[in-house]
Formats: sequence, structure tokens, C-alpha cells
Amino acid sequence: MSDVNEATSLERLRDVLINNTGDIKLAHRFRALFFLKSIGAEYNEKPEDANKAIKYIGECFADSSELLKHEVAYVLGQTKNMTSAPILRDVLESKEQQVMVRHEAAEALGALGDKDSLDLLVKYYEDPAEVEEIRQTCELAIERIKWENSSKAKEEKLETSLYESIDPAPPLAIDGSNTKISKLQKILNDQNTPLFERYRAMFRLRDIGTDEAALALATGFSDPSALFKHEIAYVFGQLSNPVTVPSLVQVLKDTSQAAMVRHEAAEALGSIATDEVLPILQGFLKDEDEVVRDSAVVALDMYEYENSNEVEYAAV
Repeated sequence: MSDVNEATSLERLRDVLINNTGDIKLAHRFRALFFLKSIGAEYNEKPEDANKAIKYIGECFADSSELLKHEVAYVLGQTKNMTSAPILRDVLESKEQQVMVRHEAAEALGALGDKDSLDLLVKYYEDPAEVEEIRQTCELAIERIKWENSSKAKEEKLETSLYESIDPAPPLAIDGSNTKISKLQKILNDQNTPLFERYRAMFRLRDIGTDEAALALATGFSDPSALFKHEIAYVFGQLSNPVTVPSLVQVLKDTSQAAMVRHEAAEALGSIATDEVLPILQGFLKDEDEVVRDSAVVALDMYEYENSNEVEYAAV
């Protein structure tokens, strides 16, 4: 871990992240990214350092790794630092970036709650020539920004989540009907319900967090949307519930699934980190898809962390 442990400054962290020497392991670059994320989020306390961290994170969009760039976009949205918005808009507009990266940039704009990005998001949502993953992500981002700036957001009673992530949609509000797992599962899988509401049911099930709720979420893997299935896998990584391992392994092994789904399943397995997960992940280090291979590397690093005495994943 010397690549990251030697990082004593923003510049050193940037050098690790962008692989300045050309020989830094991907897992170490991820750790540097999450450390820079924590600095970028301190825009009220240390604005100069925070904005510099955002700039350095943004430099990584010139990298060749689709997985890393996708994570960079996600991280920028999670900082809530509006300095990220112009960078993310450029990525969304760039047809040179991979779909998974552009999708994550759109989602990050939603996480920022950036009203100035609404016109751009609407443009790609309404473009019939755009790929489905981008259009659906823009749809969610538009609805999230509208919700965040609505009276409904102030009036709804939401359960305090155990998770710190800014999600593509808030969980459904707490009321009698939204505690019934069978009803939430029905909303989750109802193709006639708006995607934003289905995502809200997804995150409500996550926050309920029982084995029954997790198994209800697993039924979402039969959805036709790669975007939807990748979010289910992401949620399973947050839950880290071993009951989800069989469904995640099935998805990871299914080469007919989109790379964005399989990659998220791999990382979720790394977070769950039970003994059975180790040989499964090792078996995907030579997968035909680069995103899946890279995800197996990162997942194994997460597995190592979960089974170590380290206090913080991004510790340097």
C-alpha cells in the first residue's frame, strides 16, 4: 500500500489517482480518489483545498479506465461541491466518453441538485437517438432535482438512512403502506410506474434492510433495464447482506448482462466479503470484459479491507 500511504498532500494524491508514474495499482488509485472526495466535500470549511481536490479528481476523465472514470463521476456528485457541475456537464456531452461514464455524470448532476443542468439533462432525456441508459439516468436526475427543490421534499417524512450516499431518488416516505414489503416489491417491478417512483421503492426496501426486503429487491434483477439492475446490485453492496450473494453471483456469471450490471455485482460481492466470495471474484480477474476485470480487482481490495483491521477504506 506504499503508493497511497506516502500521499501526504493534495498533489501527491492527484499523482496517485492519475497514475503519474504509470505503475500504480488500480486499487490504490481508488483509495486516493476516496481520500480526495473527503477533501472535496469540505467546501465550507476549506474551500481552496476542496476546489483544488475537485479539479484534481476531474483530471482523471482523461484516463483510459472506464471503471475509474465512472467512479470519478460518482464521487464528484457525492461531494455536493458545485464546482463539480461544469466538469460533469462536459463529460455528459462528450460522445468520446463511454456510456457508463456519461451515465454516471448525469446521475452525479442529479446528486448535486444542480438546477442549472436541467436544460442539458432534458436535452438528452428527450433525444430518441440517445442510448437508453443515458436517457433513463437523465430522467431520474431531472426528477431528483425537481423533488429536491419542491415543497414535497420539505413535507415528506423520510426514515433516517443508515447510508450516507446521495441516491438517484429518495426513499418513499414513511407511511403505513410504505412499510409493507409486498407492496414495495410490486411498485419496484411495475413497468407502468414512473421510474423515479420505482427507484424510491428500491431505496425504501434498502432502508428496511431485512432479509425479506433484500430478497424482494433481488426480484428486480429480472427487469429489462440494465440501469435498473445495476442499481439493485449497488444497493446490495450497501446492504452487505450474505442473503444476496446467490443472486449477485448469478448476475456476475451471466455474460449476457451488460457490463455495468456485472461490474456492480462484483463490487457488491467485495463489500459482502464472506469466505465464499473470494474464489468467485478471483475467477473474474481474467474476464473478457475489462470493466468486469477491473471491478474484480477493486472488489478483492474491498474484500481485503473488510477482513482487515483497517478503520477506513481510504486511509492513507
